[in-house]
Amino acid sequence: MEPDERNVLGGPLEPCGTEPLTGFYRDGCCTSGPEDLGSHTVCAVVSADFLRMQRDLGNDLSTPRPEYGFPGLQPGDRWCVVAVRWLQAYQAGAAAGVVLAATNARALEIVPLEALRQHAVDVPDDVSGLE
Repeated sequence: MEPDERNVLGGPLEPCGTEPLTGFYRDGCCTSGPEDLGSHTVCAVVSADFLRMQRDLGNDLSTPRPEYGFPGLQPGDRWCVVAVRWLQAYQAGAAAGVVLAATNARALEIVPLEALRQHAVDVPDDVSGLE
């Protein structure tokens, strides 16, 4: 992972998921680089609605694709999703939950922070008001 990879809250980018192993680089993190043309930067906790909508858009995330080492996702799995796909789902009312601490700051080039915050499933110390 690049040392300068930050999350949308400005902190260090935390891992998104290892079961199944996610990330464009399959490193468990929503790291991004020049090869990642789709910007796989939103750490989503996928829901049945989100998976169904993605399938309807031609982006089937539920069917295993062993040739790509892809197990197929189940509701509740964490996955680094393409920022524009998450935004489409958000606009259609089918957004997946978001782990802000594991969502790459590069997602903000496409998705407004407020939209991500509305679906946050983590409440980091720096936004909870308790610190």
